[in-house]
Amino acid sequence: MSDTVNASVNIAHLSVVFTSILKPGLTIYLFTFTVILIILPKIICLKTILNEQQISLTLKRLAHQVLENHIDFTDTVIIGLQPRGIYVSDKIVEVLRTNLKGKALNYGILDITFYRDDVRREIKVPNKTDINFSIENKNVILIDDVLYTGRTIRAALDALLDFGRPLKVELCVLIDRRFSRQLPIQPDYAGKVIDALISQKVIVKWKEKDAATEVVITE
Repeated sequence: MSDTVNASVNIAHLSVVFTSILKPGLTIYLFTFTVILIILPKIICLKTILNEQQISLTLKRLAHQVLENHIDFTDTVIIGLQPRGIYVSDKIVEVLRTNLKGKALNYGILDITFYRDDVRREIKVPNKTDINFSIENKNVILIDDVLYTGRTIRAALDALLDFGRPLKVELCVLIDRRFSRQLPIQPDYAGKVIDALISQKVIVKWKEKDAATEVVITE
């Protein structure tokens, strides 16, 4: 990947030199060729593993799995993790409320910025936490987009204690990178389990924030 990008950069540098030598009519063709060489490797490195329709079906399945285990949400609450886990939790909660038909459902969002074990390494901007209920002796379902090393979930478990001592905590994720764990944390509900290299990134995109709704793997 790095060799390809370096080669593209070198070609781009050469194009600047040759542009001043070549006839003006050839400049546009050389520029177009250079742009293709720079952008194409990045496009090749994108692999879609879930498209918008598949994500929608997966979220509905997760919601129904949660509903099977928690028919009555009197003692169960949903917590979405900031920043990108809330896109998953919003949609799951929407399905749950449709099936609960007017029954109360406690739903909050949690920011774990200052509970992370790497918070001192760089400046991080905190997100909003909105939990206006107690989780004391409640069943808590944490929802995030990707389960990777498990460190985000560990931080979330610490942050939850500020709102009470839960009876039980379950984890629901859209994507589970099962061979990348650094802590003994496993999901109770997983939309899709994938095997990805450490050098690869799994990115969940949403229309509300990105250009499209999809899950992709990049180098």
